[in-house]
Amino acid sequence: MATRKSERTRQRIVESANRLFYHQGFHNTSFTDVVVASGVPRGNIYYYFKSKDEILHAAIDYRLERIRAMLDGWSGTYRTPVERLYRFVALLDDTAEALTQFGCPMGTLNAELGKDDIELQEHAAQLFELFEDWLTDQFAELGYAGRAHELAIRVMAIGQGISMMTHVHHDTALLVRERQRLKRWVDQLAEGDDSCL
Repeated sequence: MATRKSERTRQRIVESANRLFYHQGFHNTSFTDVVVASGVPRGNIYYYFKSKDEILHAAIDYRLERIRAMLDGWSGTYRTPVERLYRFVALLDDTAEALTQFGCPMGTLNAELGKDDIELQEHAAQLFELFEDWLTDQFAELGYAGRAHELAIRVMAIGQGISMMTHVHHDTALLVRERQRLKRWVDQLAEGDDSCL
């Protein structure tokens, strides 16, 4: 019982910090911010985490776990690689409001950490790698084995560009328009035309 409560407390700290790191940025989030957002006293947080870096590592692991579960769910739910790629593209719609206000959670974190926190950024880069590996599998199954990873990187780059420009312009209409273009490219790839990317 005590162990379960302890796990719930740790999870509350991680989830609260994760939201703050996304909404405010890692460097702009203080330990006090985490205390206030989680409702867990400072001393109790130190029981689980000795530093803000440790909390970030835990938040990245939390994100990785959620992404794995989401991608596994898509792989189990959607029969064909094309359907799974459509589901990936639809993620832009699912997160449109947050993307408009805060940008991409993976992109903004990696950009922030890439300036002077290389060790932390290497951990955060795994968020992208999960998607890249999954997309590579989809393109390989679609018949693009020789170019599967290249196509995965390009689709990720396009998605990041859409996210960034949507955030810069605070324009969800831009996101919808570019998402539709990305879906058309998937349509072309499904028909065997890889000249679109």
